[in-house]
Amino acid sequence: MSQFSNVQEIKAHLESQREQIFNQLKEIVSFDSVHSSEALHEDYVAAAAWVRKALTEAGLSVTEYPAADGTTNFVATKAGAPDAQKILLYSHFDVVPAGPLELWETSPFELTERDAGEGTRWYGRGAADCKGNLVMHLAALRAVQALGNTDLNLTYVIEGSEEMGGSALSALIQEQPALFDADVILIADSGNAAVGVPTLTTTLRGGGQVTVTVDTLKNAVHSGQYGGAAPDAVAALVRILDTLRDEDGRTVIDGVDSSAVWEGAPYDPETFRTDAGILDGVEIMGNGDNPSSMLWSRPAISITGFTSTPVAQALNAVPATASAKLNLRVPAGQDADEVAAKLKEHLINHAPWGAKVTVQMDDINQPFSTDITGPAMSTFSQCLSASYDDKETVTEGSGGSIPLCTELIEVNPNAELALYGVEEPLSVIHSANESVDPHEIRDIATAEALFLLNYTK
Repeated sequence: MSQFSNVQEIKAHLESQREQIFNQLKEIVSFDSVHSSEALHEDYVAAAAWVRKALTEAGLSVTEYPAADGTTNFVATKAGAPDAQKILLYSHFDVVPAGPLELWETSPFELTERDAGEGTRWYGRGAADCKGNLVMHLAALRAVQALGNTDLNLTYVIEGSEEMGGSALSALIQEQPALFDADVILIADSGNAAVGVPTLTTTLRGGGQVTVTVDTLKNAVHSGQYGGAAPDAVAALVRILDTLRDEDGRTVIDGVDSSAVWEGAPYDPETFRTDAGILDGVEIMGNGDNPSSMLWSRPAISITGFTSTPVAQALNAVPATASAKLNLRVPAGQDADEVAAKLKEHLINHAPWGAKVTVQMDDINQPFSTDITGPAMSTFSQCLSASYDDKETVTEGSGGSIPLCTELIEVNPNAELALYGVEEPLSVIHSANESVDPHEIRDIATAEALFLLNYTK
């Protein structure tokens, strides 16, 4: 039995908002709000205008912070009692590109409701990441307003370039830290381990972007005249990349520990197989190591791009150069700068045939972990549990990176931070046919409203 007497009243109010939540999400999803795309500038500006209007309608005092790179960030506030705690809410309105439209069953910019086999889901780019979290916050605030209001002091930060690194917001935090003064930070940019499983994310991987280029010849040369003896740059790069995994697929970086074991709840391998969409007969990496350890406790490298001669333009020539883009992920407990430096050494040291290797490192960010044993997080965990019919709140790690978490704790070293949200594995964020379960919006908003109405310190 929940310790909160008002949980069902809050949930009922959120349920009554279903049409309004859908319509708000439909409106904001209609904007292809990719940041830093000149072709989508009008959509981005229109999305920002929508955010300003929505925050104002929610009864908040809104300040817009435009940046030189075209980014728009918002800081909206609502004053409470002078001695009450300061609560900071966060989400973002920018999205990743939709990708090939033919992979979507319906338009990514027209929120579509359809049966997903185990209930209704809402489909569209940003439906979960992170526009679904944005409208979830708004719905929770409406419930709080209707059911007694709160004495807590609220700040709601909505970012406009999270998917592109968030440099403008990072600069604003450094320049004006007082804007982000908080005792409790509620970051809605994550989600549950599965639909209906209340979850707090406690660790995030850091990482960076790595571009490795191999050069072996002054120019490509005829494969009939020189092939077999002339060093092939593509073959050299393939050999280098192959050294980054052992025969069972575990990541290998010379001098870096890749053996840690996740100490929290394991990730069921069959569930992971389904969540990741692994094809029948294809093995999960690690030869029996639990996916939770591979995802949340160890470094990982993904080859996200490869450049040589396109197949359609292939000639009978030995390639002189080849490049690959690598995404590095670094778990909590390791230093991202140190791991990146070790990776650079590894790539250079494993070059065959004296091939010339250059390595460029970009966007290095540190991993993050949060303590959820404080009074605010203990209460928030209880609110999540109550919202999900008293199911126990579980904890998990995340393979993603959210540098903002570290930046906010640096300016609020005594603050407690929760990372949660409406996303879950079936949302397939960043992929075609991204979606959100409307019950997740309702239940996460219920937990948030429950916290804002009940938390005192």
